[in-house]
Amino acid sequence: MDKRPVGVFDSGLGGLSTVRAMKKILPNEDIVYFGDTGRVPYGSRSNETIETYAAQDIKFLRSFSCKMIVAACGTVSTAASSVIERIQEPATGITKPSAKAAALATKNNIIGVMGTSATVNSNAFEEEIRKTNPNAKVVSVACPMLVSLVENNWIDINDEVANAAVKRYLRPILEAGADTVILGCTHFPILAPIIQKAAGGYVKLIDTGYEEALYVKEVLKENNLENSAEHKGNQQYFVSDKTQNFCDVANVLLGEDIEDKCQFIDIFKFI
Repeated sequence: MDKRPVGVFDSGLGGLSTVRAMKKILPNEDIVYFGDTGRVPYGSRSNETIETYAAQDIKFLRSFSCKMIVAACGTVSTAASSVIERIQEPATGITKPSAKAAALATKNNIIGVMGTSATVNSNAFEEEIRKTNPNAKVVSVACPMLVSLVENNWIDINDEVANAAVKRYLRPILEAGADTVILGCTHFPILAPIIQKAAGGYVKLIDTGYEEALYVKEVLKENNLENSAEHKGNQQYFVSDKTQNFCDVANVLLGEDIEDKCQFIDIFKFI
């Protein structure tokens, strides 16, 4: 058994949707999480900048001798996939697990993708979906405001601003007739109740954090990297800006007080 932690990173809070799923699916694994809150959002940056940030985030996680690196960030997974591919340790982004799940879930072959601008411009989800379902029609919509809503804790199902933004972004996807929608940024599953309400019960939402956690379990098992079944997993959280807002939102998302597990780090020391 391998006692080393799994490293998870995102531009901010969104990757906590992957951590939430991992805690349920992989309760014996230790997790080190880095949220680059000082430089969020990544989705509006150039590909070169995103690659630079991702490389620094990965370098930080590797200082913990992580047995697997998980990019819980849709933007990195799509716009900077080459950085993930160069990681020596087992690694994954959100694209492949979520695209495959959507391609298998759709009944009418019309799939929507909600992502950041960088994710949508990369066409990465569309390419991956067609590997499993060549007949799929993919409708992608950039939803930059949703990241800010999550980062500022505007996530209540009755929040007027969040509901209005979600409805506006969903409109072209629903008009195209999509029966399956990929929440192509790990921030977006946090808004899943609002998105589901706007989309209607007949639309299947693909939770990227959940699909990624399932894939992590598969990789750890295949590579004999699982921790002992008797071990209760622990989590450490690091951010590149003040911890208070991160902890406030994390408490809601994870259902626990993480203030004593969260600390600031200077990411520029890992350039």
